[in-house]
Amino acid sequence: MANFSKWLGAGLGFTFGGPIGAALGFAIGSFVGGFSQDDLTKEQRAYQQRVGRDGGTANTQSGDFEMSLLVLASIVIKSDGKVDQKELDFVRIQFTSMYGKERANNAFKLFKGIVKKEISARQVCLQIRSHMPHASRLQLLHFLFGIAKADGFVVESEIEEIRKIAGYLYINERDYSSIKAMFYDASENAYQILEITKEASNEEVKKAYRKMVKKYHPDKLQGLGEEHLKGANEKFQSIQSANDRIKKERGL
Repeated sequence: MANFSKWLGAGLGFTFGGPIGAALGFAIGSFVGGFSQDDLTKEQRAYQQRVGRDGGTANTQSGDFEMSLLVLASIVIKSDGKVDQKELDFVRIQFTSMYGKERANNAFKLFKGIVKKEISARQVCLQIRSHMPHASRLQLLHFLFGIAKADGFVVESEIEEIRKIAGYLYINERDYSSIKAMFYDASENAYQILEITKEASNEEVKKAYRKMVKKYHPDKLQGLGEEHLKGANEKFQSIQSANDRIKKERGL
């Protein structure tokens, strides 16, 4: 358990507390052998001491984004009343891709417990919203749509759950629709991704593209570590592809 303790203590910040911390405690107590609630309490105290030395700041760390993903993913996966193996596999693949096998395995020791606990999406999102910048919250939403689409189709209950999560995270309808459109093939999706309509002028298309490039540039997630830049690059590529499709359609 030494590696697990090292990973947990070094990677987490604000998610040690609040509803995410409660889910974490439940998962550790129920599903992580050799690591007790007392061990978690020690890690939480060590974090509070670090915060005190830093003058009371509690910046989002890479592990906070990781735990937020796990908790929100568990909520979306259960929204249709069942836990689909394809969706679980997608989460594992994504985590292994981002964090490497060992770190992903540690995360899934927790996920097995988190997915069995009833969690308030609203309370979790309030905690995330208080500590995580808007660009990181947009990245969370992008990941959640990927989970919902992992089994080949998205049911209405999953869409509704992600929509509620977006609202709780203070992600507006235009941003929500833009990210959603990145996961569907439809004639007007390129325009939705750029947050404009098909009636937009060529100049409006250019302005919208520049605005979206600025909003979703991967540099906005640099503070969360290199491991989270893959998803940011995927969003960025979706925006570029949407702009290219519109230009081709218009003969520009």
